[in-house]
Amino acid sequence: MWMLRAETDYTFHMFVKEYTDDLSKRLMIDSFPFDYSLNGVQIGAPDRELKKVAFSVDASFDTINMAAEGGADVLVVHHGLFWGSPIAITGTHYRRVKRAIDSGLTLFAAHLPLDAHPMYGNNAQMALTLGMREFDPFGDYKGIKIGFKGKLPFPMTIPEIARLLGFSDEGGMQVIKFGRDMIESVGIISGGAGDDVDQAIRANLDLFITGTAPHEVFHTVKENGTNLLAGGHYRSEVFGVKALMRLTEKEMGIESFFIDAETGL
Repeated sequence: MWMLRAETDYTFHMFVKEYTDDLSKRLMIDSFPFDYSLNGVQIGAPDRELKKVAFSVDASFDTINMAAEGGADVLVVHHGLFWGSPIAITGTHYRRVKRAIDSGLTLFAAHLPLDAHPMYGNNAQMALTLGMREFDPFGDYKGIKIGFKGKLPFPMTIPEIARLLGFSDEGGMQVIKFGRDMIESVGIISGGAGDDVDQAIRANLDLFITGTAPHEVFHTVKENGTNLLAGGHYRSEVFGVKALMRLTEKEMGIESFFIDAETGL
């Protein structure tokens, strides 16, 4: 909902709560009660007028500080500050929270909701980046599919796919190749989903794309004659927040900026 103030220029003004409520609704935050992330507003200044929004993968002191220095009213991230059980606000956690509060910055986090979303999610956005016009839900996690699978618009090599997605050795990319040279079908689950390669094998996909993979997955991939592309946890999860940034800029007309705090992991 847009709020109209009685001013001579009849300018529309949005407030932080309206924006974060809109994101929560679009991302279906309430559909993921089992997510160990505290999804939604983690630190809030709801009555602040919204003029600028920052986006980043991680909530760290650096990203919070850069958002504040850049004049952001809201910082939207994939990885927030609160996971599972409550923790004491001391040490580095205190510094992060204090910097946000001191600057009046609202922190909004979307973890699994931003992996699974069919339009703005990390996995859907990777599929779209690869030119996939149709893709189906894929990758079970506690009864909900958080990834997507489908066919590429034309056969590609793994290096071509990696280049399109912006994966590189510097970003932590790893390739385990024991399958077809020319890839036609892929399954995508961002982040640390390497163990889910079994689901790609059962679906008879040519390639499984994720962020990181554990050591033991090597033998699973080899013995099943398939392929795995791990682009780095961070690099596989820039897609969702960037999609939300485009939504915020183009559809809502709110000034936005991206904080690229590369981890190489």
